[in-house]
Amino acid sequence: MVIGLLAAAVAQAQTPLRTAPVPEAPSDEQSYSKEFVYGVNFNTQGGLLGGVSVRSSRVLDDRLLRFWSIEGVMLKNAKEEDVNTVVGGSYVNRKTNYAFVLRPSIGLQRILFRKAADAGVQVNGLLSVGPSFGLLMPYYISYDRTAVTTRVVNVATDEIVNEQYDPLKHTDPSAILDRGPLFSGISETKVVPGFHLRGGLSFEYGRYRDTVTGLEVGFLVESFTKRLLILSPGILSDTDGLNRQFFPSVYLTLYFGHRS
Repeated sequence: MVIGLLAAAVAQAQTPLRTAPVPEAPSDEQSYSKEFVYGVNFNTQGGLLGGVSVRSSRVLDDRLLRFWSIEGVMLKNAKEEDVNTVVGGSYVNRKTNYAFVLRPSIGLQRILFRKAADAGVQVNGLLSVGPSFGLLMPYYISYDRTAVTTRVVNVATDEIVNEQYDPLKHTDPSAILDRGPLFSGISETKVVPGFHLRGGLSFEYGRYRDTVTGLEVGFLVESFTKRLLILSPGILSDTDGLNRQFFPSVYLTLYFGHRS
């Protein structure tokens, strides 16, 4: 009997222990559900710096995200021409309005090539649509009313006013001293509605799953209900295309943000 108990004990000791299964670590696809990024925009219709944007995304599945975004940019007319003044200032000839655009949009982002967990580059395709709100804010100049008659500029004593530039009213270029403060005419801003469609590719890089850094390149088409009056046509009509209502552009956005 003792020998039998010893034999049973030895057999039990030699039997491998069964351990509970270890759960698998979550994959990259399951490691986050939201993404928030903000960026700086450069485009062929803007100046040196096109504008800024923010985008919030929600994961739908392992390859697809839905997002909303809003972007604010400044538009420039390709025919704008800077003019230097007699007192060392400058202004844009015939410019009567600044043009800004707010673009809220909704869209989809699809992961085309996924990067490795801690390195590499991820490539995404993006498509979005939404309304465009063109904001025309008066372009002000500093105008010397006294110099129009005296033909001599005396900044200390002359009557100098800041008002919206109108070539039909400000007929003497030598009396224009400088451009006015940027937001002088903000209370007179007019809204022109429109619509835009955007398609692009984003290239995301970085070493950590909870941070997002990358760049986006793409093409945007935008149209408004009427021409954006940036340059004054003077006594002529605007049928010669001095101002437009359709704005196609190529853009580049540098962005960064986080995931959760």
